[in-house]
Amino acid sequence: MNASLFKLVAQRIALGLMLIFLVSILIFAGTQMLPGDVAQAILGQSATPEALANLRADLGLNIPVYQRYISWLVGLLHGDLGTSLTNGQDIAKAIGTRLSNTLFLAGCAAIISVPLAIILGLVSVLYRNRWPDKLISMISLASISVPEFMLSYILIFYIGVQLGWAPSVAMLNPGMSFFAKLHAIALPVAVLVMVVLAHMMRMTRAALLNVMQSAYIETAELNGLGRFKVIWRHAFPNAIAPIVNVVMLNMAYLVVGVVVVEVVFVYPGMGQYLVDHVAKRDVPVVQACGIIFAAVYITLNMLADICSILANPRLRHPK
Repeated sequence: MNASLFKLVAQRIALGLMLIFLVSILIFAGTQMLPGDVAQAILGQSATPEALANLRADLGLNIPVYQRYISWLVGLLHGDLGTSLTNGQDIAKAIGTRLSNTLFLAGCAAIISVPLAIILGLVSVLYRNRWPDKLISMISLASISVPEFMLSYILIFYIGVQLGWAPSVAMLNPGMSFFAKLHAIALPVAVLVMVVLAHMMRMTRAALLNVMQSAYIETAELNGLGRFKVIWRHAFPNAIAPIVNVVMLNMAYLVVGVVVVEVVFVYPGMGQYLVDHVAKRDVPVVQACGIIFAAVYITLNMLADICSILANPRLRHPK
């Protein structure tokens, strides 16, 4: 790795870490500015002033905000996410299983959507302005236009209820086999695939069409190469950078944006866990989920930038 390339990668990593730090400040400050009294919400309206004062002292609400933030940040750096106010459980242990479930759901959707989006993008460019291209574009526009919750309820009604091909509630149990888990998450995975597939496919098509306008593509076509070989051997390798970028951004969405899908299908993931504890005003859980979602999103965006840098031949092979 040359010096300029290493410098750019180091800058992206430093910027990502700085963004995570700034987001942690925003998340903590935002939860502290919520109206109401946490101690009152826990003990109820009939709590005595002495009980409220004791609970505020136990929760550390009597110390300054900046000291609470420093204590929370130090705990995060040591893997301590705090304790839930509603049930007294360790948040890190509770989130561990939920996060693995969310990653499993997002990973299954990514395994299907990424190669399918690239293949459809290649087919769309290969048959540009012909019926396959128009059909793919029409279906992708339709899937983008329909909200996630509506897609979820449509699949639940027709596939889950009417046809009975997949369960309407995506519940996972510890003793389930791998294929049983795949069957349980079939509908939420289908929704996520339809949501991200269209965007990745359209960006793949746009990136390839942009490269197809280059002079060397015209030279390859004049040399008698078939259209598919021109696209696959010459256009696609030079369109890798924007394609990788949009793929990584959609992977970030799959992990962070599954909240609606998890709530609709009652899936035991991070999104469902966050929504449940927002309703209970469990501030430590909200803070922990928020910083994890933010860290995942920023990290994947940072990786997208780094992959774009590494895929740039001008940076890899400077004159």
